[in-house]
Amino acid sequence: MSPYIAEIVGTAILMLLGNGVVANVLLSDSKGQGGGWIVITWGWGIAVFTAVYVVGQFSGAHINPAVTIGLAGAGLFEWGEVPFYIAAQMIGAAIGALLVWLAYKDHFAKEENADLILAVHCTAPAIRKYPSNVMTEAIGTIMLVFGVLYLVSPGFLDADGKMLETIVLNGEEIGFGLGSLSALPVGLLVLGIGLSLGGPTGYAINPARDLGPRIMHAILPIPGKRDNDWAYSWVPVVGPIIGALIAAGLFLMLS
Repeated sequence: MSPYIAEIVGTAILMLLGNGVVANVLLSDSKGQGGGWIVITWGWGIAVFTAVYVVGQFSGAHINPAVTIGLAGAGLFEWGEVPFYIAAQMIGAAIGALLVWLAYKDHFAKEENADLILAVHCTAPAIRKYPSNVMTEAIGTIMLVFGVLYLVSPGFLDADGKMLETIVLNGEEIGFGLGSLSALPVGLLVLGIGLSLGGPTGYAINPARDLGPRIMHAILPIPGKRDNDWAYSWVPVVGPIIGALIAAGLFLMLS
């Protein structure tokens, strides 16, 4: 599997299971309706775990433009690859949102609360104050990318002091991509962020996760849907990018 296809597949899995759990908890007559925040955060943690487990060996399972930018900012990923990874992640996010709509199509059609329909697709703040919302998204993403950077880079250096991306162990080359370690720590990290920092904005911490499904909400023929809240849509894009760059800077300072 090529890295770009892997990013499409991984991000689609992330959105299918992540937005899927939101649909299960929010939409009318779903068997999981009313499951609450704990169910949603666990669902997203498992979504990340599954996506990383499946495609980590092929692309490093960034599945998030903020992670891609953070890795590049820390010198662990080529900047020239960043636009292609982000494009793949956006395509995957749109595909995942489409699959959620197909799975819950009858429930979307029956749901009378247009805000809940939008909430299945993208995030919204509990208290709309843009500076605070951007700061919250940045803080959550700092924690995500900072944690990921230490997962993908355990600190092995070569003779010139350059950080190694692979080592040879027992005659086998071992990489430090997310998939080469374990998907579980990444899923638990996202679970922790959701439980601790998800309240103010719904913890997008991923521009593709929010923007891709928001665009699909605009496109899909969902009865009774509302506007797409474009006025807020920049926050889950700008906040995570700021957070990713801060995390990369902290990583370089402390390494």
